Amino acid sequence: MNRLILAAACFAALQGCTAMNEPLAPPSATTHAASSGAGCAADKQDDNALVGKTEQEATALLSGCVWRIGERDGEQFAGTMDYNEARRTLRIAAGKVTWVRRG
Repeated sequence: MNRLILAAACFAALQGCTAMNEPLAPPSATTHAASSGAGCAADKQDDNALVGKTEQEATALLSGCVWRIGERDGEQFAGTMDYNEARRTLRIAAGKVTWVRRG
């Protein structure tokens, strides 16, 4: 009888997990997709050129690019684990970009 109850509980738990496998939309506040037909202006320079720029300057340069803020002033933001070579992840400290990572 205990095995039957355990099997039923496992089945119910697995059924609940299938609904959780649906992809979730990334938070719009931290992820920015390419929105202009002109492409990504930042591709014309090295990613390290963004380091030291203010958040506003970097945002302007990244117009048309896929990017997100991974950390701002010590607060980390959720991100997806999928690899996307075109996507940049930025860390902002005191209003300036301190590092840029691809993927």
